[in-house]
Amino acid sequence: MRSKKQIDRRQFFGYAAGAMSFPYLVSSSALGGAGRVAASDRITVGCVGVGPQGTAVMRNFLSQKDAQVVAVCDVKSQVLKAGQDRVNQHYQGPGCAGYKDFRELLGRDDIDVVLVATPDHWHVLAALAAVRAGKDVYLEKPMGLSLAQDQALRTAVHRHGRVFQFGTQQRSSRNFRFACELALNGRLGDVHTINVWSPGSSQGGDPTPVPVPEWLDYERWLGPAPYTPYTKDRCSNKLWWFISDYALGFIAGWGIHPIDIAFWGGGKKVTTPLTVEGKGQWPTEGVCDTAMNWNVVLKYDSGLTMNFTGDPFPEEWKNRYGRTTSHGTAFEGSEGWVHVDRSGINAHPKELLQTELGPGDIRLPESSNHVRNLLDCTRTRARTIAHIDDAVQGDILCHISDIAIRLEQKLKWDPKTERFVGNDAANRRLSRPMRSPWTL
Repeated sequence: MRSKKQIDRRQFFGYAAGAMSFPYLVSSSALGGAGRVAASDRITVGCVGVGPQGTAVMRNFLSQKDAQVVAVCDVKSQVLKAGQDRVNQHYQGPGCAGYKDFRELLGRDDIDVVLVATPDHWHVLAALAAVRAGKDVYLEKPMGLSLAQDQALRTAVHRHGRVFQFGTQQRSSRNFRFACELALNGRLGDVHTINVWSPGSSQGGDPTPVPVPEWLDYERWLGPAPYTPYTKDRCSNKLWWFISDYALGFIAGWGIHPIDIAFWGGGKKVTTPLTVEGKGQWPTEGVCDTAMNWNVVLKYDSGLTMNFTGDPFPEEWKNRYGRTTSHGTAFEGSEGWVHVDRSGINAHPKELLQTELGPGDIRLPESSNHVRNLLDCTRTRARTIAHIDDAVQGDILCHISDIAIRLEQKLKWDPKTERFVGNDAANRRLSRPMRSPWTL
């Protein structure tokens, strides 16, 4: 299955970039034997970023019989090789191409879908380039480092008519969907409160500059981020997640998961103007500088209150919901509550869990596999379960929460203009500069 849009390759090769290219060879199953779909009808996939999370999603693509991963990209040489080896072992042949520059991967007109699972500061730039190249996109969460980045990607997805799937895979779980449907259909009575919590960020990291490891293309890894001398483990998952040049920390990196479910089940009540205020706990040592914990209150003009915090969360919630983990979303109504996380779902009264919804009830779209949903929508051009418009709205809640705790001010948010009301300092934080030559 080939992308319909032909690509002007010059836009991707404007900068010199090294790449390791390999001939594209397919195994004997290419003709559709052994239960596989014929090569002419497969959706071809390129993976940009094949670290732990990228590899996990890539494995899902590999498990789909009508998809074929044909290329991977990473700026860490040993990670790139491991990604290629994994694909080649799966297909039992040396067919996976490897690149250090994602623009070379995107320059191939035989790729239909691109997985973007880079560090966060690259998410939007890589996804933007993929969309403009006529590719459908699976983008790992969170979305951008600023609202301006999110908005640029949303505009491009609509303008180019691309299918987009956000990596908030909890939407592809029955429990999360059912909890939202209980809230949306009035089974809890009038929903007045949504409690949301996630793991917090970490501190640490030795700030002493050290030589860049030979396996890392540090300049390419930094890309649009400010130049900073390399320090030990700076580009590892245990540090970059918590450095504001590359991420917002877990207020977005993990928080987007329970926040997304809160938005999904909040319905019209979470589309009105709101105030947001809160405080954060900040690192006192090392290179990490994102909030280790936070307590944010979002009050909507609809009358709904959303409480968003990092772990540890209030003891009252543990006592109320009984079974709790380091993350979760709880909808509180006048006649009951439902709490859901990745370990299960519980409610009060318990009979709520036996609810059978009828044809007249609000029903959310169903998906049992996030990658499968994207592939199906790539064929039908339908909306994915985590489409771009909802993805941006969920990401916005993380952004305005982070801005509120950094300014320690009560802020008014207008969802129609996507701006703070009467606060220039807060609005300036809705965008951030990029290091040349990178721009939106």
